[in-house]
Amino acid sequence: MAEPLDRYDADLTTSELVILELEATDKADAAAQLAERLFAAGRVTDLAGFLEHVNAREHQLATGLPGGIGLPHARSEYVSRTSIAVGITKYGHALDFGAADGPATVILLIATPASSFSDHLEVLATLARSLSKESFRESLRRAYDAEVIAELINSSLVFFDH
Repeated sequence: MAEPLDRYDADLTTSELVILELEATDKADAAAQLAERLFAAGRVTDLAGFLEHVNAREHQLATGLPGGIGLPHARSEYVSRTSIAVGITKYGHALDFGAADGPATVILLIATPASSFSDHLEVLATLARSLSKESFRESLRRAYDAEVIAELINSSLVFFDH
């Protein structure tokens, strides 16, 4: 059974789950590279199965947000705990996640256990709210440090106020 999301758990992402200078051929490749980090960290138990869920979700509706953000996500029985893997694309690279304003340079793969529907929605909504702020997006892009990026993402969720 997946552990419930503690909204004060500052460990939804870690520096090991951040890829700086991500180079991917497309959004599926980016999701695969990020999912591999989750798998290596023990947060995903079946890499291929999880990626099937991510790609199925991606085919339902584009996950690009305004401001250069890709937000692939899936609830899956292969996820052991709610987690976020982050990719910041290499300078000059961007990936099409279907956003009306263009391709993404910041990709956040959200993985939640299949049973955690409310946690999944809370993380998505909270991250989307933070990512709607240009200052937050720029902080992620300019950090150049996996630890700082993980801290920025975690703190945006920790201080969410219902």
